[in-house]
Amino acid sequence: MFPHTEPLPLRGRTALVTGVSRRRGIGFAVARQFARLGADVFIHHYSPHDDDQPWGSDDLDAVRAGLRAELTPGAQLGDIGADLRDAASVPVVIEAARALTGRLDVLVCNHALSGGDGSILDMTAERLDAFWQTNARSTILLTREFAALHGGESAGSRPGERIERKGPFTQPTGRVFWMTSGQIHGPMPGEVAYAASKAVLAGLTTTVGAELLTLGIILNTIDPGPVNTGYLDPETTDRPLEEIEAWMRATPFGRYGEPDDPARLIGWLATDAGAWVVGQVLTTDGGLRLA
Repeated sequence: MFPHTEPLPLRGRTALVTGVSRRRGIGFAVARQFARLGADVFIHHYSPHDDDQPWGSDDLDAVRAGLRAELTPGAQLGDIGADLRDAASVPVVIEAARALTGRLDVLVCNHALSGGDGSILDMTAERLDAFWQTNARSTILLTREFAALHGGESAGSRPGERIERKGPFTQPTGRVFWMTSGQIHGPMPGEVAYAASKAVLAGLTTTVGAELLTLGIILNTIDPGPVNTGYLDPETTDRPLEEIEAWMRATPFGRYGEPDDPARLIGWLATDAGAWVVGQVLTTDGGLRLA
């Protein structure tokens, strides 16, 4: 864990983490990290996505119980299920999270559609739209709703116009985290729709990060590298593993990432100690891209 100047640096802050449906997932690890740092935690889940995957879904009651066990005294946990492909669900999720304590300080857009992808020869408008709606569009809309809670108003901006600056600020007014993927380091064969939707977020980080900063909100995008959440287990994988495992054995640490690896980074960035890191696409992969 990163060192903190306070034992519970997120006490009194409320964090929303999307895509928390399984205890092996990155979202669960992030939510657990926030709980350990003192935050009130609200999670979003959508189990039907995992029902259709080789690794399957988890028991949501066990997910909730696992997070409650990590809460610090007095902290609260809330949750909601929603299909974020439906744009109408976005403000409902944000408002439910805010209602937990009356405030919302941190947004982690961890949810993602995976599986059912293909090569460029397999692409259809429907397949591309499904990944765009889930991974990119909903993340942008969630961020818009979060910004509105922190004083952002639609100004009808034209290309080249900047949002009016509200600062200066003594402390950030909010934190937003997006999740991208390995498309920024090299090809992702057979994952054209997924890579396209995640590339949107990596490419948009600078623009949206600059706009959010006028409201005092910090945006950073995290590339966690290959994190085994079940999809890299031989019994539940959705891809051929032989080449991946051979490559992994040749990497510096010889292992896949674990959900706690990116969770520790996000937890630190959400504290006051991480406030000077702004508008970055950050890779936390143990040096895998250098292998």
